[in-house]
Amino acid sequence: MGELKKLVEEGKIKYIGLSEASASTIRRAHAVHPISAVQIEWSLWTRDVEQEVIPTCRELGIGIVAYSPLGRAFFSSGSKLIDNLSQGDFRKALPRFQPENLETNKSIFERVNEMAAKKGCTPSQLALAWLHHQGNDVCPIPGTTKIENFNDNIGALSVKLTPQEMSELESFAAADVVKGGRYADGMAPTWKNSDTPPLSSWKAQSS
Repeated sequence: MGELKKLVEEGKIKYIGLSEASASTIRRAHAVHPISAVQIEWSLWTRDVEQEVIPTCRELGIGIVAYSPLGRAFFSSGSKLIDNLSQGDFRKALPRFQPENLETNKSIFERVNEMAAKKGCTPSQLALAWLHHQGNDVCPIPGTTKIENFNDNIGALSVKLTPQEMSELESFAAADVVKGGRYADGMAPTWKNSDTPPLSSWKAQSS
């Protein structure tokens, strides 16, 4: 952060952002130089960031960039997604897409799909609209490669949700309903296991 601060002061960069940072890391970094945005996974079925990370960003006035807002495309096509993935697609290894978990998780998509049909939108639009309703400081970034999906995402801006509908959506994918974690153990560093050790714990290396 100290080096990044120097780059800002030298005019080489304008803003500093973090990705997959815990609340404590965000606070420590922000104390060195204001953080403009934090990129974090946030979707209907990945909501653990709401406990500490999101409140910390809001307390400090930091923008929230929500990646994988469609649950790795799960909220676009449900369990059928797996059938269309290429052999090397890393999602095939994710716990939530394993057969034993997918059988349960597909009911989440079915319930979201039912509500979407009632509201006259697609399930992916409903999932995106839920994030849009979290606040003006949230910017979802769905990984879009097809123009029809891009247009579908834009359409999500027109979907309006009542507080009751928000709560109902959240109940579909509550923590005790979703089966499987974001990643398998040791598969990827996340904000839960990638904290930088406190400076006081660092040991000077002899040359």
